[in-house]
Amino acid sequence: MYRAPVSEIGFTLRHVAGLDEAMRQGTAGDLTPDLLDAILEEAGRFAESEVAPLAAAGDQIGAVWRDGAVTMPPGWRDLYGRWIEGGWNGLTGPVDHGGQGLPTSLSAAVYEMWNGASMAFGIGPTLTLGAVETLEAHGTESLRATYLDKLVSGEWMGTMNLTEPQAGSDLSALRTRAERRDDGTYRIFGSKIFITFGDHDLTDNIVHLVLARLPDAPAGVKGISLFLVPKRLVNEDGSLGARNDVFCQSIEHKLGIHASPTCTMIYGDGAGETGEAGAVGWLVGQENQGLACMFTMMNSARLYVGIQGLGVAQAAFQKALDFARERRQGRSAVKGATDMAPIIEHADVARMLLTMKALVASARAIAYCCGHAIDRGTGSDEDRRFWSERASLLTPMAKSFPTDVGVEVASLGIQVHGGMGFVEETGAARLLRDARIAPIYEGTNGIQAIDLVTRKLPLSGGETVRAFLAELEEIVDGVERSNRPDFGGTAERLRAAIGSLRETTDRLLGWVAAGETGSALAGATAYQRLFSLTAGNCLLAKGALADPDDASRAALARFMAETMLPDVHALAAQVLDGGDSLRSATAALA
Repeated sequence: MYRAPVSEIGFTLRHVAGLDEAMRQGTAGDLTPDLLDAILEEAGRFAESEVAPLAAAGDQIGAVWRDGAVTMPPGWRDLYGRWIEGGWNGLTGPVDHGGQGLPTSLSAAVYEMWNGASMAFGIGPTLTLGAVETLEAHGTESLRATYLDKLVSGEWMGTMNLTEPQAGSDLSALRTRAERRDDGTYRIFGSKIFITFGDHDLTDNIVHLVLARLPDAPAGVKGISLFLVPKRLVNEDGSLGARNDVFCQSIEHKLGIHASPTCTMIYGDGAGETGEAGAVGWLVGQENQGLACMFTMMNSARLYVGIQGLGVAQAAFQKALDFARERRQGRSAVKGATDMAPIIEHADVARMLLTMKALVASARAIAYCCGHAIDRGTGSDEDRRFWSERASLLTPMAKSFPTDVGVEVASLGIQVHGGMGFVEETGAARLLRDARIAPIYEGTNGIQAIDLVTRKLPLSGGETVRAFLAELEEIVDGVERSNRPDFGGTAERLRAAIGSLRETTDRLLGWVAAGETGSALAGATAYQRLFSLTAGNCLLAKGALADPDDASRAALARFMAETMLPDVHALAAQVLDGGDSLRSATAALA
């Protein structure tokens, strides 16, 4: 059964991401160390005792579609009700709409626990968070008054409707259309696929944010508008009215996250109760500016999808560690015992477990640092631009690295279990099945690499990324000054990795500036991994410096630096020299 790593989560938030300093400076709202500890402890309790027990049944039974409606697995509606009663949905919500106004980094931490307990449960409220942010930033006063209180509390849930059969990552091909009406509303016609929690029975209303085109819209992404389309219309007194002309046509049969309904949505099929074909919608933001509005939701979702990968990775590591301590096979070469030893005493199993732990810890550090940068970037201090650009730089890695880690760690977890991991009864297979979607949705990890290299590295002429690299070097300086033998060769390995990171960064910036985009993109994914490994290992060392009494922190940073960080130099070679071979080898795909 899942156990929330409350202590480790709190340590990473406070001493690695920077929440301790923010609380001292008063830039973390009303958050105090005591309140932080209380929230994390209660979230851990809820994840362990309420969410985790329903995860296996949710996977086995899944969401069920029948006659245009989706029913969630047994117990899930009651679970969600208890979850919103606990105030969890409003943790970061605006105070004037019933939220608690607490930091994004704290929200990311508790969402790690929801996803560690059940990724299929944790993903649903993530979309509501994004809908709240989008409406708060771009919605009219009337829309905010009608919908925000219910969304912040969680009484209603939100969705994000982008994808169509012919328009996946390329939204320029989007065909869903919107028609103006004289009363200021719009009618939406079309279909969307892969809509997470597009229909369910957890709440009485669902607020869809839908991308569509107006008849006179420009071609491509410059002609997309964003509309709010509720499942049920809302009367002037706030009560629910007629069923809108939007329905779930079917749900997907997926590899994992079976309790998360992935819906095909139909808009304007004439089946609503409004007396007119077309789903009633309201414009969010300006006409033809919908993609910019939707990016508010997408950027939030990218961090929280990274958190999904992190939560699954932690659960997989924990399950594998428990199994390795109990399972006895062979004799220990370390202890020289004559009886069968727990497999954790075998070198290769220990290597896998330490690899899993290092990947989880470094992914957590990157994700939480991104959340902290988002908090500081939306604040009112004079460093707002600095932190906003820091958040922009970290977001592609905060999405891609933890989700890749989720798959890798879950796969290693099956390997530790051996044959028992390949059968469903241990639960190890479910974690890998769940984890596999996270590198794909909310912008594939390849798209994150494109974003990192072409848009985020050039921020402020490259000064944003160089400032971050300078901070990583300061951590290495601290490791050297500590003169601690338990760090081993950590400083030397980190310094060399940062050197490779600087070299590849400068080369990529040069290619992008010169318009040599093909050369830059050929190594973008390798660079994203290189950057994440280097930054993640440096952040582990930062944690070890902050807690010198815990020798295990330095030991883990050293393990990663000496056994995993050498991969950085091979990745650098891919970035610097791989473009020509990629271009020439494409003939082999003909």
